[in-house]
Amino acid sequence: MTVARTTGAEPATDPAPQISGANQSGVRAHNERLILSLLRRHGALSKAEIARLTGLSAQTISVINRQLETDGLVMRAERVRGRVGQPSTPMTLNPDGVFSIGLRIGRRSADLALMDFTGIVRRQIRTTHAFPTPDSIMAFLADSLPALLGMLEPALRDRVIGIGVASPFELWHWLDRVGAPSAEMQQWRGFDLVAAARAQTGLDVMLVNDASSACLAELTVGDGRETGDFAYFFVGFFIGGGIVLNHALQTGATGNAGAFGPLPSRDPRRGNGSQLIDTASLFTLERSLIGAGVDPADLWRQSGNWDRFEPHLTRWLAETAQSMADAIVTVCAVFDFPVIIVDGAFPDAVRADLTARINAAIENCNTDGIQVPDIISGSVGSNARVIGASMLPISARFLVDRAGAAA
Repeated sequence: MTVARTTGAEPATDPAPQISGANQSGVRAHNERLILSLLRRHGALSKAEIARLTGLSAQTISVINRQLETDGLVMRAERVRGRVGQPSTPMTLNPDGVFSIGLRIGRRSADLALMDFTGIVRRQIRTTHAFPTPDSIMAFLADSLPALLGMLEPALRDRVIGIGVASPFELWHWLDRVGAPSAEMQQWRGFDLVAAARAQTGLDVMLVNDASSACLAELTVGDGRETGDFAYFFVGFFIGGGIVLNHALQTGATGNAGAFGPLPSRDPRRGNGSQLIDTASLFTLERSLIGAGVDPADLWRQSGNWDRFEPHLTRWLAETAQSMADAIVTVCAVFDFPVIIVDGAFPDAVRADLTARINAAIENCNTDGIQVPDIISGSVGSNARVIGASMLPISARFLVDRAGAAA
């Protein structure tokens, strides 16, 4: 089997139909990525539909499809009948064609997931902790990875192409908000997580900021596939985000593009110097619950109902919505984003409530000089960060990198 035909340094994304293919033999790898990307975005496609979307010749498409099928990356879908002409046999991604592992490191929990080639999480394991340390995360990886790989038939295990890691960068910062001892968190300084995970597992490892990872999930498996430019906010223990321009995730020179947490924010209780992480993060809700004698543990367990957290939840939603509305105005003054996507580590009902409140709050903001964007809920949900981490190796090796794919 030859699944690792091409590699890429940056997370790749699904193409828009305007991207064209090329028939020259020297760009076969690009055309393979292009077809795989189209199948991911649109589902099963016939040869005629692929030709229309790419501009490739029917002969070129046939050759590539045969090779991808031989490699086990694509498979034949059910024949389409009832149209004019001969029945067609669309091609679709083979779920067992490729597998990847996603590791998400959070300040209160961690996840390890096994994803197939279609973006479906086959199994996920979660652990909670007071705070993460290098030793605890590496132990979690060592203990949990065999259970994930054990789900696969032995013949499929060599199709696991790598591990994507989603983690907050510089975990030793903002210790006063985390409530973690400095000595333990300082262990992350100088710790090479990528090298340690590679040495422990023998797999290729890629690292991305956790909020950028959530944005990648929205871009590759969520409704963000249909939006060319958007800013993305993910409300976790700390709020963060991501930026997508021309269907491509922008990570910036140091990987922190879209790290909206440090944006200045109004907080009467803290005074000057407040940041968005102080006014629009789940740790502020956790503190409120602890202060009221309410156990906040379910915040980090993916519980589907947060009604037990009232009235603290409603107060937190109101304050968070206003702070995020202010931040959205600032972000749109820098780049004219037509869409803002809001997601977070909370139940769907909370996400919908927060999005509605942000839309209401922005009406009271001074928006002179900017076009108010559409503010919509994300479509992936609380699992977005580990899904994005799992997608990272697949995107880098098999999907089109739009930055290098202009027609």
